[in-house]
Amino acid sequence: MFFDLPKTTIPSPDRALPGRDTKMAVPERHAVLGSLLSGPWPEMAEIQVGMGCFWGAERKFWTVEGVICTAVGYGAGFTPNPTYQEVCSGQTGHNELVRIIFDPDQVSVEALLKVFWESHNPTQGMRQGNDVGTQYRSGIYVSDPSHMEAARRSKALFQERLSAAGYGTITTEVLEAGPFFYAEEYHQQYLHKNPGGYCGLGGTGVSCPVGTGA
Repeated sequence: MFFDLPKTTIPSPDRALPGRDTKMAVPERHAVLGSLLSGPWPEMAEIQVGMGCFWGAERKFWTVEGVICTAVGYGAGFTPNPTYQEVCSGQTGHNELVRIIFDPDQVSVEALLKVFWESHNPTQGMRQGNDVGTQYRSGIYVSDPSHMEAARRSKALFQERLSAAGYGTITTEVLEAGPFFYAEEYHQQYLHKNPGGYCGLGGTGVSCPVGTGA
């Protein structure tokens, strides 16, 4: 049975849920930044990251100067336009992602990668803290070749720091970005709407030696 797959195993494409053609309805504007939630964003850059529950991860980035918009959604899997319940079932292959739109004249991709690495533990595989499942894996997803190079370089540098501090091997996947499927409206900017809501993020306390300037 395909539902017998453990939640820590990414299903093959032929065993993933079929999904749907209908896109998720989302608000027009970001609840904090006021920017268009689904664009367009002319002359802006983009990177997507997965680092555990996307509620707390999104808040980490909307506070960064130079970030124009953030949104939470699903990607790096197979099921088109999945629901949150489907992603949590482990049968879509998707990760919980934060889509980050930023002005490269104000903030560098390295600075954003520094926030990424320092805000979670990237050595935990298919989990982050008490959150277990493929949707909580650590990942960086890019569409710009220079961002790919920066991500791989920062991963290598952070591995050196983590190893020196006694941590294991980084499990973060660094891939070209695929389709980004927006999460449900109530997930967008969740911790702004629910200030006392759950945030499972926890870093290692190890600093990443990139992104000290724009």
